[in-house]
Amino acid sequence: MPLDEALGVQPYQHISVEVERLGCLLSLFLPFELASELMRQMSGVSVSSSSLWQWVQRRGQQAVEQLERQLSHLANGGNIEPDDLDEAVAQMALVMAADGVMVPIRPQVGTSQGKTRWLEVKVAVLARLGQRVTRSGRSVTQLYHRRLVAVLGSIEELAPRLQLEALRQGLLSAPKVVWLSDGGKGFWRLYRHYFATYAVAILDFYHAASHLWRAAAAWLDGRTSSAKWCFQRWRHLLRHGGDRQLLRELTRLIQRDELTPSSRKTLIQVQQYLQDHRSHIHYHDYAQQELPLGSGIVESACKWLIQQRFKGVGMRWSKDGLTHLLHLRLAWVNQRFDELFPADTVMPKVYSPNP
Repeated sequence: MPLDEALGVQPYQHISVEVERLGCLLSLFLPFELASELMRQMSGVSVSSSSLWQWVQRRGQQAVEQLERQLSHLANGGNIEPDDLDEAVAQMALVMAADGVMVPIRPQVGTSQGKTRWLEVKVAVLARLGQRVTRSGRSVTQLYHRRLVAVLGSIEELAPRLQLEALRQGLLSAPKVVWLSDGGKGFWRLYRHYFATYAVAILDFYHAASHLWRAAAAWLDGRTSSAKWCFQRWRHLLRHGGDRQLLRELTRLIQRDELTPSSRKTLIQVQQYLQDHRSHIHYHDYAQQELPLGSGIVESACKWLIQQRFKGVGMRWSKDGLTHLLHLRLAWVNQRFDELFPADTVMPKVYSPNP
């Protein structure tokens, strides 16, 4: 039958849920053609790459519909049951961070022709913040019970997804909640609307420091060594409790007569930026509380969740194709993948060339 051939299904072939699960699992991490070949070598079952793609679309759509029901439940005032956490993990701080990463999208459905469109996937990570001691005796941060949220869409579409997952991860009972982000206005708007009541907010230190370099370079234009010295001093002030002094120095600099209009404009922008985030740059205090200063946890999540699978050489995606695979990857990292493949179900269709 033409449809069977298109799906790579052989006559009289049975498809068990275990086989479909394995095919989808391999497709989470590998291009479909390579997943098909590895599946044949690992299990002896030959399944075409197009069949794997179909399975991912079906199970991914199942995950999307499941999430939509949960979001509707939340929007209608329903209670969200928190995950069961180990007692020690439940006493750790809950950290949340968000960022975005661009993905290549086909300009037209059903064809690979045309110029690639780049759209942004919004990604958020939630985790409990613990400590472990290395062999050298140094205490370092370790994340527990990590969960990811993502959507190919806007901040407004990410917001209810992140709220849902935050409630699952104990937002209302965590001893401390921390929000981490760079300077993206949309993510800070999300924080203020949904989480400001619960969370201490931290502006990514390295992002803030990059603005200090802009200010130093603008003030000491053409004097690179002096700009570097100034930047290092300002960076030290910012990191070690001198944020108020830093803001005063920037304010005084803006008033200097010898500044060029472009230099003054840059200094005003940086001073205003740090002033707007004055409640989020107390890095010395955060470090004493063993809180993270940078948003590296979400940057690494973006690399694993998006870049490793969706940004391979020559890859371009349809919106639906990316969305379905993305939701399966989220189910995997969030330890909900097996819920989509209950063991008591079987795909029992028996295909025959002459039904």
